[in-house]
Amino acid sequence: MEISETMAAIFDAMSEGILIIDSDARIVFGNKAYCKFLNADFFDLKGQILRNVRPGARLPEVLRTGTPILHAPRREVEDIYFVNMYPICIGGKIAGGLSVVTFIQQAYRFQSVLEEIKQHSIQILKRISKASNARYTFDDIIAESQLSKQAISLAQRAAGTEATIFLRGESGTGKELYAQAIHNASARSSNIFLAINCANFNANTLESELFGYLEGAFTGAKKGGKIGLFEAASGGTLFLDEVSEIDLSLQAKLLRVLQERLIRPLGGVDEKAIDVRIIAACNADIESYIQDGRFRADLYYRLNNFPIVVPPLRQRRDDIDKLIAHVLDDMSRKMKKSISISNEALYHLRRYSWPGNVRELRNVIEFLSYLTDDGVISEDILPETLKQPTEEKISILSQRVKQFERGEIGKLLRINGDNLEGKRKTARQLGISLASLYNKIGR
Repeated sequence: MEISETMAAIFDAMSEGILIIDSDARIVFGNKAYCKFLNADFFDLKGQILRNVRPGARLPEVLRTGTPILHAPRREVEDIYFVNMYPICIGGKIAGGLSVVTFIQQAYRFQSVLEEIKQHSIQILKRISKASNARYTFDDIIAESQLSKQAISLAQRAAGTEATIFLRGESGTGKELYAQAIHNASARSSNIFLAINCANFNANTLESELFGYLEGAFTGAKKGGKIGLFEAASGGTLFLDEVSEIDLSLQAKLLRVLQERLIRPLGGVDEKAIDVRIIAACNADIESYIQDGRFRADLYYRLNNFPIVVPPLRQRRDDIDKLIAHVLDDMSRKMKKSISISNEALYHLRRYSWPGNVRELRNVIEFLSYLTDDGVISEDILPETLKQPTEEKISILSQRVKQFERGEIGKLLRINGDNLEGKRKTARQLGISLASLYNKIGR
């Protein structure tokens, strides 16, 4: 067996030790790293029986069995190293063997680099979290009604504990606002806050997001792997929104994490201890989910350690005036002009049921702010649906918003004309692009 000059140059460029023997277990080639390791010259090694040079060598065993030996730890007087040994097959016959030696110093350096990357990733996540995610405190929660004040008082008491918190409430009530306020009032406030909407991921993707994975754990896994949110949020808070939508198979793993405080990344064998506070939230009827077998009762009891109900807006109407005033202040700054609301219009908005809660209120006030010409939201520009004090619910808020926007755009188009110039004028009046207007009216 001969090694070409090109192959010899390639092997010599490697930091791992490379040894090749022929079918008689004679040394055919040793690269510079291997010869340095043996403190020998290759010309003195070439042609010798391997076990005359290395009595404990296992590469001849690979020749005999045809089976690789992987990750074998070896130790000399001062050196520790790992060896992968492979048979070399040519024409269906074993023609020799190959040893690849990884020295422990290289392994340590590699581990050190991975640790640096991991810590760098965590620091980036912390900076992102502090810059955007955990910016709200209890001072940002508008509460004039007794129900809201009771919910805030309970949340403030929860913040002083390490209990797992379960926020219940309809969509749009501000559950993440409460979660951030709890985090910022807790002993963990100087550490990271991370949030994930569990309904946005399928079971496999959500598992990799929460627990992380090692390189090669699945097809498409990133080189070097990825840390999960449980590990990234170490020392801080992890907010699991819409936790009711987690797949049943993943619910069992989440339960174990809550009980044992240990995680195992996908593709890994070792478990890692975590120190993270869990705040969960859902807008579903979780009891019916349990009854239907869609959610584990034992996981519910573990999550429901400290339950807090965020009341819907129709049950805390005393908050409406202040919420509207807050949105109007935001819109006045955004539009660089004073935006206000008439008493007649405010009367109707106080009586409206707000099935989409605070999120719907903000969307409506923002849109009405764009519609007003004189800076006053009057009764005249309110759509008829807002003038009816009904308790009827629309299940999907996005559909309600789209219908409202199309109706108001239609009114302006009837005034400005349905031609291109009329559409451009309407878009200008609403402060949106022509493309956005076409998108909203669906043509």
